[in-house]
Amino acid sequence: MAEETDVRIIVAIGGNLFEIAATQLGSALQWINIARANDLTDPMLSGPNQILIPPVSSAFSDGIGPQ
Repeated sequence: MAEETDVRIIVAIGGNLFEIAATQLGSALQWINIARANDLTDPMLSGPNQILIPPVSSAFSDGIGPQ
């Protein structure tokens, strides 16, 4: 899981923010934090995207982790 001070950028080619949140932040519920950090409203991505991964938010600490 990411530390509170971790902020990083990844490149995603398609996919969705749920999967990225589960993989990068340990919970699919963290997708909304990624969306907010990137001014996105749709969790579905198309084409290449540069995505800012913010720190884990304690407001969304439960959810589906990576499989």
